[in-house]
Amino acid sequence: MAGNSQRRGAIRKGGTKKGAVVGSGGQRRRGLEARGATPPAVERTKHPASKRAAAKAKAEAKGRPTGPRGATGRAAGRKNDDAPEMVLGRNPVVECLRAGVPATALYVAVGTENDERLTESVQMAADAGISILEVPRSDLDRLSANGLHQGVGLQVPPYRYSHPDDLLARVRDSAEPALLVALDNITDPRNLGAVIRSVAAFGGQGVLIPQRRSASVSAVAWRTSAGAAARLPVARATNLTRTLKDWAAQGFQIVGLDAGGDTTLDDFDGSDPTVIVVGSEGKGLSRLVRETCDSILGIPMSGPVESLNASVAAGVVLSEIARQRRV
Repeated sequence: MAGNSQRRGAIRKGGTKKGAVVGSGGQRRRGLEARGATPPAVERTKHPASKRAAAKAKAEAKGRPTGPRGATGRAAGRKNDDAPEMVLGRNPVVECLRAGVPATALYVAVGTENDERLTESVQMAADAGISILEVPRSDLDRLSANGLHQGVGLQVPPYRYSHPDDLLARVRDSAEPALLVALDNITDPRNLGAVIRSVAAFGGQGVLIPQRRSASVSAVAWRTSAGAAARLPVARATNLTRTLKDWAAQGFQIVGLDAGGDTTLDDFDGSDPTVIVVGSEGKGLSRLVRETCDSILGIPMSGPVESLNASVAAGVVLSEIARQRRV
């Protein structure tokens, strides 16, 4: 064999390579090592949640409004009855101030063009002792879904509800015959405000709403009540059916409103302590609430209309009860 041949299996010495080729095993092992749990979104600086949290903290540090929901039907965040509410727009703001809606601050964007509505709003806020704050337009932009705030916003504190027991005690202390209205499945704040207004107009002592699946006393309800929400207590029940049963045990007659009632308004006697239960126009009374009622009252109608709006129906019945009690 040639002299430069090498025996099979012998170890080559020298050569062109500088060292042994590194294998991939170590790299793969390092790649499979655990890196720990994924940090929460707010702790990842490039995540949108982290950016929102930082912006909120910055705004709070400067004492600016941090995003309560808008009262014009455009939510600026998740609904929270325990948070202040921001009413946006020149017409809604001036209407709230005219109706005596309680407010803590009037925000006016820097550089906003003045008009009669804004002038009136500033004057009424000043007369009522409401703080008037001039803020950057971007602050109000954050509070509205599409920037339709017109340079003005009114901050309204959360409504303070009565307890059902306190409302009952107030009724007992009143010299007037007991008359209350309970709402079941009423989710439109305008209906709630209209009912509050009718109850106050016809001698009722209060309104009861459930804590869940119900409109709350927002700025919209305040405006619709034309200020009656400031004079009439609204109680909120954790369980509407249980509260109605408790009131029935206290001597109240529980009367539900429904187009197919077993009693008509013409035959109804409203002289006794009464709770009128109003359901929504679409769903009506829920099953458990309906079973709790002593009677179901229907309003006779001569026209082709099958049903009335909830607040209109409540107003008709309350007016008839007030007429009977005057007589």
